[in-house]
Amino acid sequence: MNTFRFTLPNGLQAVQRQSLSEVVCCGLTINAGTRDEAAAEHGVAHFTEHMLFKGTKKHSAYFINNRLESVGGELNAFTTKEETVIHATIMKNDVGKALELLAEMAFNPTFPLKEIEKEKLIVFDEINAYKDNPSEQIFDDFEELLFGKAPIGRSILGSERSLRTLTQKRIQQFTARYYRPQNAVLSMVGKFNPKQFEKLTEKYFGGFQAPPFVRQYTAPAPYVPFHVTQSRNTYQAHCILGNRTYSLHHPKHVAMALFANYLGGPASNSMLNTLLREKHGLAYTVEVNYNPYVDCGALTIYFGTDKEKIKKCCDLIFAALEKLRKAPIEGRLLQRIKKQFVGQLTIASDNTEAQMLSQAKNIITFNKIETLEEINEKIYAVTPADMFNIAEESLNPDTLSTLIYT
Repeated sequence: MNTFRFTLPNGLQAVQRQSLSEVVCCGLTINAGTRDEAAAEHGVAHFTEHMLFKGTKKHSAYFINNRLESVGGELNAFTTKEETVIHATIMKNDVGKALELLAEMAFNPTFPLKEIEKEKLIVFDEINAYKDNPSEQIFDDFEELLFGKAPIGRSILGSERSLRTLTQKRIQQFTARYYRPQNAVLSMVGKFNPKQFEKLTEKYFGGFQAPPFVRQYTAPAPYVPFHVTQSRNTYQAHCILGNRTYSLHHPKHVAMALFANYLGGPASNSMLNTLLREKHGLAYTVEVNYNPYVDCGALTIYFGTDKEKIKKCCDLIFAALEKLRKAPIEGRLLQRIKKQFVGQLTIASDNTEAQMLSQAKNIITFNKIETLEEINEKIYAVTPADMFNIAEESLNPDTLSTLIYT
């Protein structure tokens, strides 16, 4: 993998991966998300991401929204529980325009008062649209119960109540804490001269300075299993079974990702999809997700079904999970599981935007870039004992929690 990495004097880290494409993907990943919010700031990370498009000390909102689109490029952003990312896709001749825009948006925003009030209405609509989609909202509600009152359990969007009290000052305080060069990674993938990339990065990002700071994450309280049923007046029941599990830094996190993919990954031949949908015709959607964070993680098993079929689905799932706790996965089956997962990761990584985001996440989390070959090596090193231990630790019915919308 041909990568070029450097750090500016102000602490900003940058990385570029060469590719054969004339299309360049670049993004600024800021190590700040929902879990960095104080209690009175719920929703500020996501709202700040919206407000980055509303003007800087040099550029108007109109300029920001048209700068790259006018040359056929794209500009977008998103917020997670641990990061905020502003990213652009452009032709290589327009890289300078993109980098200048990313720098201004992140480190020179103005947060106009009128735009704040207008954008609140937009986010209120986003929240309400989310509430209309129970198959998505149930994941947020589950993690809120799973992690208790800790910030990692809060929804990314915030609430109407919390956003109504959000002020310009609070947004400025949040960005002053976290929007610093040494707390960000600039990432690029494309056919572009590395020395020119370094020169442009210094030109547009080098002038921003901020004193060092020390981040302190609030760890979630000890886990207590729960079983909650909520009446949502939906046609279909939505159900999640899950548990707390390994963090990104846990030595078993790669094996956990492999295990979750086998249980209910995107392939139609995943174990629980085959069981509930193909064999018994009980559910249209069955999926298993492993969401690892810096210091904790969540394993969720989701399915949607008719309300009268909830118990049968749960009985089948618990019986299948119990089998995994009694006998290890080994031999040809384990090799097939590994090969499928490696193939999925390889195909998914054959995308410049995915590569750009991944290498920034790697630097923020591990301070290194883990190659696909290194990840595949870890996957193939997973043993039957690893899978068996994961099943025992994560699928114990006494520690599994449930949330059901009926």
